[in-house]
Amino acid sequence: MAPILPPQAQNIRTRPGTPHDVEASKDIKLFQPSTIRSVTIPNRIVVAPMCMYSCEDGFLNDFHLAHYFSFAFKGAGLIIIEATAVEPQGRISPEDSGLWSDDHIAPLKRVVDMIKSQGSVPGIQIAHAGRKASMGSPFAGYRIVPEEANGWSKDVRSPSELPFDEKHCQPHALTKEEIQDLVQKFADTAVRADKAGIEVLEIHSAHGYLLHNFLSGNSNKRNDEYGGSLENRMRFPLEVAKAVRAVWPEHKPLWLRFSSSDFKESDHFAHDPEGWDIYQATEYGKKLKEIGVDVIDCSSGGNISGARYPTAPHFQVPFAETIRREVDIPTGAVGLITEPIDAEKVLQEGKADYILLAREFLRDSGWALRAARELKVPVKWPNQYERADNERWVGKNGK
Repeated sequence: MAPILPPQAQNIRTRPGTPHDVEASKDIKLFQPSTIRSVTIPNRIVVAPMCMYSCEDGFLNDFHLAHYFSFAFKGAGLIIIEATAVEPQGRISPEDSGLWSDDHIAPLKRVVDMIKSQGSVPGIQIAHAGRKASMGSPFAGYRIVPEEANGWSKDVRSPSELPFDEKHCQPHALTKEEIQDLVQKFADTAVRADKAGIEVLEIHSAHGYLLHNFLSGNSNKRNDEYGGSLENRMRFPLEVAKAVRAVWPEHKPLWLRFSSSDFKESDHFAHDPEGWDIYQATEYGKKLKEIGVDVIDCSSGGNISGARYPTAPHFQVPFAETIRREVDIPTGAVGLITEPIDAEKVLQEGKADYILLAREFLRDSGWALRAARELKVPVKWPNQYERADNERWVGKNGK
């Protein structure tokens, strides 16, 4: 049964979160539209992919419809649906989203159509959990999920037989045949995402999951052509990017999220040549650009246990700035960016092209409307909520 939704905005200038007066708001970059290939994102505010641990067998459901609708209804420009596994063993938890089967397309399309109905752009992150797979959700207890509890703890996959730590599964090292099978699974998942109507595809290459496991010498101890040198460690992730770009429609943007550093040292620009650092990430970024990746979403960490992360707001922005400058590619900044004025400053200073927010959107699904108010950009509110837009309501009705 099709969901009952408020009517779609008639044009981009009247969708929720779009400035009433585009000319008057042109100096505020957060609310400037951007066009990548044929897709126009109405503002620079992006809902980052966040696992909700609420699926059964990978299928999205009514929770996800309501969850993603809350962001689209209130003006977020791009909504990237949570990390979605390319095979069952690629889930972090048994409750993760999946797109390894054609059966997953219809429930995903239901969410995608809802996002589009409000003028937002639907994206999705396709992923494989690697050596962090078969774990419980945070609210069910983050621990190994065994086979008898719907897990796959004896079939966790990684470049090497090196677990993340003693609390995670013992992985098996992928064979070359299994690696090539996974390249195809990423491509097949991209095709399904297109069939579901996704407009922006993001490859997950961060946070200690499979592609990151291969990139970093801290987790990749192979001695074949997929391990050792940086060229070899990048081989599988680049094969994935090439295969996905080959099947993903030419007119649609391809994003990729990577961890810019393993943070073996707390210094952003510390060298970790045998592991993973910003210098290697920059070389990876250059190769991705050659393949046809359009935007790099710059995160960090997640690959080694006990890493020391800076705790200050915006701690990952220097990575987005570096990749933007050195690779000459648009970037997204993410991580402890919570205040609209700070988000705008990142854009104004040319440190990134998009602002991704995660937990802040969980705290306030109307963050885009809040940002407009604080930055004094008169934007369209949803018709049903317009009375809460005090300045316009008072000015229009005198009360």
